[in-house]
Amino acid sequence: MIFGGAMALFEGIAAVAKDDIFLSTRHYVFEFSLAGWGWVHLILGIIVILAGIAVLTGALWARFLGVFVAGLGAIANFLWIPYYPIWATVLVAVNLFIVWALCHGMHREADHGRAA
Repeated sequence: MIFGGAMALFEGIAAVAKDDIFLSTRHYVFEFSLAGWGWVHLILGIIVILAGIAVLTGALWARFLGVFVAGLGAIANFLWIPYYPIWATVLVAVNLFIVWALCHGMHREADHGRAA
């Protein structure tokens, strides 16, 4: 989660700084300014990093928050595909992996709790 959040954070910083690596698209359904998308990614990245640190402490609420925020990150990166297609697709996959890992860990802990 910390890695995925850091990548979203850097993506947001680059977009807010209006870097030249992004494509400019016209007539896209979700038409925000590049800086607007940058702030979305920046804020989501910070929240994912903080939730990742909380998951390392073992907090159950952090797993639920991580699943929610990583899901939002996957959606945001899916909508980001016209601006930076390959990297957005990679981050969609990273966020979906985070959701899977957090849910799989909760499933294993629930099975372990029933066995005891």
